[in-house]
Amino acid sequence: MRIPFTKMHGCGNDYIYVNVMRHPIAAPSEAAIKWSDRHKGIGSDGLVLIGRSPVPEADYSMRIFNADGSEAMMCGNASRCIGKYLFEKSITEKTEIRLLTLSGIKTLQLHLAGSEVERVTVDMGEPVLEDETLFVESRKPAEGVFVSMGNPHYVIFTDDIDQVAQTGPVLEHHPAFPQRCNIEYARVEPDGRIRTRVWERGSGITMACGTGACATAVAACLTRRVGRECDIVMDGGTLHVEWRADDNRIYMTGPATFVFDGEIEL
Repeated sequence: MRIPFTKMHGCGNDYIYVNVMRHPIAAPSEAAIKWSDRHKGIGSDGLVLIGRSPVPEADYSMRIFNADGSEAMMCGNASRCIGKYLFEKSITEKTEIRLLTLSGIKTLQLHLAGSEVERVTVDMGEPVLEDETLFVESRKPAEGVFVSMGNPHYVIFTDDIDQVAQTGPVLEHHPAFPQRCNIEYARVEPDGRIRTRVWERGSGITMACGTGACATAVAACLTRRVGRECDIVMDGGTLHVEWRADDNRIYMTGPATFVFDGEIEL
């Protein structure tokens, strides 16, 4: 069986997207491992399934599988790409889309340039700073700030953000993180932007991470390095993050890009 797919990226965070409303996949974890291989497969940070929502409160659903086959709870970059996918492939005419994820329903606001989606703002919800299921404070590793954006992040402010390749995999599996963790290394630049590199659990170094950008912005605000609104500069591009005081929610805005369409053997 041949499955149609679309490859997209948000600031270089690339995934394979499949419309499972038309092309169901019985073993997505196995497919993610096989197809994500950058030498023998399509090459990606993982596989994203776009489906119908089983609840009336949402319009569509998202499931996301990392390159190692593990299932992620949420991905901000993938959410933006789904908004562009649904609109530009004429699956919906809505410019406000409610997307069901494993960490709740996320609202996507599409910003159009003519008939194309130029940027997408995602309501990422409220940050969680203490979660015993994701983080054990007594086992805290290097000096950092834990923030859950539906998935766990540990943000370390340092001038040496390039240590991501050496210490990222070690901290991902640190005993402080029972479910493993995404690790961000962040440096505040003189202009107020925050240069960030990411070790994403299940995928390794990625060009960008939407939830990681949000976690970094929250950590920087909490430690009084920046205000409630800032730009997060990652390897693949820049995301704008706002932590609103009126509702305590995080709003992330950034681009989404089509790469190519294709078919692959299941």
